[in-house]
Amino acid sequence: MKKLFCLVCCSLFLFTGCGQKSYFQASDSTEVSQEKSEEELPASEASTDQNIFVQVSGAVVSPGVYELPGDSRVYAAIEAAGGLLQTADDSDINQAAILEDGQKIYVYSAEEMAKLQEAAIAEESANDGLVNINTADVQLLTTLPGIGENKAKQIVAYRDSNGAFSSIEDIKNVSGIGDGIFNQINSLIKI
Repeated sequence: MKKLFCLVCCSLFLFTGCGQKSYFQASDSTEVSQEKSEEELPASEASTDQNIFVQVSGAVVSPGVYELPGDSRVYAAIEAAGGLLQTADDSDINQAAILEDGQKIYVYSAEEMAKLQEAAIAEESANDGLVNINTADVQLLTTLPGIGENKAKQIVAYRDSNGAFSSIEDIKNVSGIGDGIFNQINSLIKI
């Protein structure tokens, strides 16, 4: 009977492990619980645990690289850089946008923004092939049909003394340009 009792106790000990989990059981269950907790987190929450680095430059108080929480917005990067300078033009910046690691934010000054807008307008004008009668010089005006050098000089002189044309039809106010010439050039000019 004593042998049978020992045999039963030893069997229970082997199968249950004295209520303790083995090393292998503990590490396997820990890995499974870690995997589950990572799977259960939404992607946005998992990424917010890590910091990101962004570069802020241009019209800010302290340009540089800043470390921010992963879910930061553009306004937070600008604040980290000390805020905007008085000369800043933030009209083209979406300050509510979420930042990405390695992103660069450039804040233009009002002067830089004006130059960019002028360049965009000039590029647009150059691409449409039309002659702007308010800005064209004598040489460019002579490329229009029916406009020789003398009429081109008259257009420039009229513009200098009367100001910019307010419509393309106003070019008929220049001496020597009537409906006939206007009908030849109206699809080639703009203001």
